[in-house]
This record gives sequence, C-alpha cells and structure tokens, in this order.
Amino acid sequence: MTIIAGIVMLGILVFVHELGHYCVARLAGVKILKFSLGFGPKLFSKTWGETEYLICAIPLGGYVQMLGEGGGELGEDAELTAAERERSFADKSVARRLAIVAAGPVMNLLLPFLILPVSYMVGVHLPAYIEQPACVGYVAPGSEADAAGFQAGDCLQDLNGDPLETWTAANKALVNNAGDKLRFTLLRQGKSVDVFLPADNGSLEGLQALGLLPVQPAIIGSLMPDMPAAEAGLQQGDRILQVAGEPIRSWYDLKHLIQKAEGQPVELLIARGQKEMTLRLQPRIHESGVWLIGIGPQQQTVSKRFGPVAAFREGADRAIELIDLTLVFIQKLFTGNVSAKNIGGPITVVQVAGQAVQTDLSAVLSVLAFISIQLGILNLLPIPILDGGHILFYFFELVFRKPLSIRAREILQQIGLALLIMLMVLAFYNDLARLFWSS
Repeated sequence: MTIIAGIVMLGILVFVHELGHYCVARLAGVKILKFSLGFGPKLFSKTWGETEYLICAIPLGGYVQMLGEGGGELGEDAELTAAERERSFADKSVARRLAIVAAGPVMNLLLPFLILPVSYMVGVHLPAYIEQPACVGYVAPGSEADAAGFQAGDCLQDLNGDPLETWTAANKALVNNAGDKLRFTLLRQGKSVDVFLPADNGSLEGLQALGLLPVQPAIIGSLMPDMPAAEAGLQQGDRILQVAGEPIRSWYDLKHLIQKAEGQPVELLIARGQKEMTLRLQPRIHESGVWLIGIGPQQQTVSKRFGPVAAFREGADRAIELIDLTLVFIQKLFTGNVSAKNIGGPITVVQVAGQAVQTDLSAVLSVLAFISIQLGILNLLPIPILDGGHILFYFFELVFRKPLSIRAREILQQIGLALLIMLMVLAFYNDLARLFWSS
C-alpha cells in the first residue's frame, strides 16, 4: 500500500506538471508528438490524433515531446515543411517558448491552491498540542535541549525575537533561524529565563529534534495483542500513574523506566475511571534490544471543518506558508546553514505518502500539496536540464536578442546533468541512511 500510494502521488504530480507544458504548448500552436508519464520501456501506448500518449516503466518523471524541440534554431527537425515550421516549438517567439517551459512548474505551484481548500472543507485532523501554547512536557535526556538546561514545564515565549505563541509557530521559527545561534526566552515558574543553543546546521524536524516534546499524558490509546500489557489486563483509556513505584509525569517517562527494569517484572499503578489498581507484567525483549510491554499513547487530536470561503482562505494561507518554508530551506541549504542530510528522495516520498494514506483524505491532500510545491520550486532552479535552466536560456535570448550558442548550451546542460545526478545520488543515500541506519 505504501509503495502504491507513493507511485500514485508521484504520478499525479508528474501528470499535472506535464499537463502544464502540454496545454500551453497546444495554446501556442505547437504540435505535440508524445506525452509520457515515466521513463524507460513502454508499458502502455495509445495514439489519439497526432499525439502518442505513453505510460513507461520508471515512474520518476515524464516528458512532453514537441515538434522542433532540441538543439539549433529549429531543433532536431532541421528539414520542416512550411506548415510544420509554423507548428514547431523552435519557431515560436521567445516569450511563447518561455511560457511553455514555465507552465509545468507553475502548475505544480498552483495545484496546492486548489486541493488544500478541499482538505479544509473535508476537515483537517491535527494533533491537539500544535495550536496550544508551546509548553514543554518532556525533555529527552542527553538531547541538545537537556544540555542547554530546558526543563519540563517551561513555556516558550520567543526565539531570537520571534514570538512563539504555539508549537506550530515555534517549529516555523526554528526553520527561519536554522544555522543561527538560538536564544529562547522561557516562562519558568512565573519567571522569564533565557536559554541558549549553539548554531546548528542539522535537522529541520522542529522542537522534537532538539529534544523538546509536548505535554503527553500517560494514557493508553492502543494495545498490541499477545504482548505483556494486554496479557496483564491493561485497557485503552487507562492512565499510568507509577512504574515500579516511580511517578509518571508524561508518556515519555515510560520508556526510560521500562528499560531501567532491565527485563525484571514491573508493577504499574493505573487509574481506570475513579479507581486505582496495580498490575504486574513482564517486559519482553525486542530484536532491536529494547524492552517492550506493547502499548501506544492516546492520540489527542482536534478536527476542524471550514465552509467554502473560509476553506479557500485557509488553504491559500497554508499554500503560501509551505512555499515560504521551502524557499527558506533552499536558501539555508545553499548558505550551509542547513545540512544536506535533510534532502529526501523518492523513498522518503513513498514513506510519507504511505503514512498519509493510512490516515484520511485531508492528510493525503496536504502531503500531495507539499510535494507538489517542492517539485515546482525544484524545477524552477536555474540549473541547466531543468525547466529553470531553459527559462534562464530564454531570458538570455530576450536580453541579448540572440540565443545562447549551441556549444554553450551543450556544455551547460552537461554540467546541469552532472549536478542533477549528484543530487539524486545524495537523495537516495539519505533515504537509505534513514531507512537502514537511523534506527
């Protein structure tokens, strides 16, 4: 299901991208020879009118092949009839060629403005804490936040002068300040306290990456069958008060105390309704070497549904926010303030898509919008072989009233291809590193 979901999402985004090129080319009077989803061997081919439509075996892109597209003034089709010349891509004005090339990434950037409002009308389901004040429920031992002196109960007030009203605002501020020295102003037991973290060019995963976690009550939301917790009689909705006599303030205390028992039987004091009871269970070792009892937390979420006008406004605001965050990430990446380890590839896309499919339609649309924005902006980068590189060539032609020489374009495209291959290799390496070595 995860793999299929990823392939379908990529297919949708590639289709939207190529549809942009296709539609504007048709409007400009260019003859379309092929419209392909995917590369490599053909899986399906059908000719309607003068265009061949294909689905190919490698679902990592697509292309629209136009008459007269390629090198030279008239492209690879050097000998064209007068009628064909009128429908050649190379014979169109610079402005029309530029519009055709830009249409693909522009369609990817416009798609979120169409689908995000739908997600808000359907109803979005969000973790309850993200719109709550950014108060810390747990500080991971040994984390950056722990070393800096954060404490459970701290409420974040601002980061380098940016107000932090909610967890969402705090995570966004972290992206904007990536690579900078961080000064958090906290409210601790009614007093204002400043906490500093050194400049970090690492993760963009938000407060959790620093070791700061929200308030998460130790309430059981799920039980794995045939595991110690279920066998001992624990139930969904039980609140864990103590483990081996030590009080539980947060869900995150549980892992530490279960591991501390080192496989010895432990007693859990729980509250069920108005009653308290003690249950004894035997943790079970996992193949990873971690002791487990087989429980999951109760997920506290809020659901919001909007009318058409409000949904359009919220969806547009979210799309603009995602575009802004992506641009900030790229800027921080090129300045070295963000690690290249944050770059993800197709495997990451498939994983994220699979997780979204297991939730609801709103999550699917949100992920689709997020990936579409990244695809659109990536294709607009001025790298030869990408759409942005061709746009750069056409701007050169507009300014200097002549096209870049064929030799110069060939050299730049070879450089662009090398850069793209290196980027793909890095993305795949990061994907595999997360998949096999992060655990």
